[in-house]
Amino acid sequence: MARQNLQDWEPVVLRKKAPNAAARKDEKAVNAARRSGAQIEIVKKSNAGTNNAASGNFLLNTQKLYDETEIFTHDKVPSELKRVIMQGRMDKKLTQSQLAQLINEKPQVVKEYESGKAIPNQQIIIKLERALGIKLQGKK
Repeated sequence: MARQNLQDWEPVVLRKKAPNAAARKDEKAVNAARRSGAQIEIVKKSNAGTNNAASGNFLLNTQKLYDETEIFTHDKVPSELKRVIMQGRMDKKLTQSQLAQLINEKPQVVKEYESGKAIPNQQIIIKLERALGIKLQGKK
């Protein structure tokens, strides 16, 4: 049985893309000017290669943040909701870990809801309602 040589040992050469017609025309004009002895002015762009959106508005955005007087905070779980979740869990005789496993979430999520530190998420509240068999939604 003859073994076939399955490896390709041909070298692969990668080259830059050839310049387009406009770039070649500019390059020819510059070379012709150099040969004739004419003065060539090279202009360096001050913000070449930078992200204009980020660099141009940075100071303006920083000033807006500095001038802002309103204090922004995340919504927290209301104390009534956390008490109802805790009571429902105790009635079912579940630990936080067991409840988290029932709703397919991490135990940390249940812990945050019961401590009132979680940012309310409608999907998790619905899962808790189903697992505990109690109504958590309604009045905010």
